[in-house]
Amino acid sequence: MTAVPAQESATESSSLVRCGKRSGRRASCAPGAFSHTIGSVKLYTGVGDRGETVLFDGKHVSKAESRVAACGDIDELNAALGFALITGLDTDLADIVTRVQDDLFAVGATLADPGAQIANRVTKAELKASDVKRLEEWIDRLDSELPPLRSFIVPGGHSTGAALHLARAICRRGERSIVQLGIEAVPSDLLRYVNRLSDLLFVLARVANHRRQVPEREW
Repeated sequence: MTAVPAQESATESSSLVRCGKRSGRRASCAPGAFSHTIGSVKLYTGVGDRGETVLFDGKHVSKAESRVAACGDIDELNAALGFALITGLDTDLADIVTRVQDDLFAVGATLADPGAQIANRVTKAELKASDVKRLEEWIDRLDSELPPLRSFIVPGGHSTGAALHLARAICRRGERSIVQLGIEAVPSDLLRYVNRLSDLLFVLARVANHRRQVPEREW
């Protein structure tokens, strides 16, 4: 059965609705008010009505739990990138953002799996050192288009650049939430990926403004 992530998979726990079913367990964390279905599986369970959600390993936790908060930050980042996509990104930049959105589903799924077992069932949920290297290559290529950075940049400019600056700030918040879990509690490549991603989003914002000849406001 194909693993299909429910939207609350990223919003609150990044559990995969049907992955849990493979082991005789439905990892369900769908938003309480939804009545949508994926095939024959409903997205709402009522668990959230009690202020709880379920992690990938089946453990019920409070929605205020730090791991759930980290998943929520990553989902917010993904949504912010979705908004950036509709502001008029150049095709090459849009391709990068789209790939990053896919990666963020992997980040969320991993965060929702305290037992570090999800990669054994969903191959694409695992981030590796090569994914971090890919971000670094994008950063280096895009940065070569830009004038040297001489001071702090005030976020803003063209709507596309401003949207990417906002995504960068959300990414930093997500990174802080992940670090709060303890660096030993998450894969090292995941933490490196999120750290490098904020740098990429900064460069993407600068490039978006530069290509539209919108001056950066220095501080």
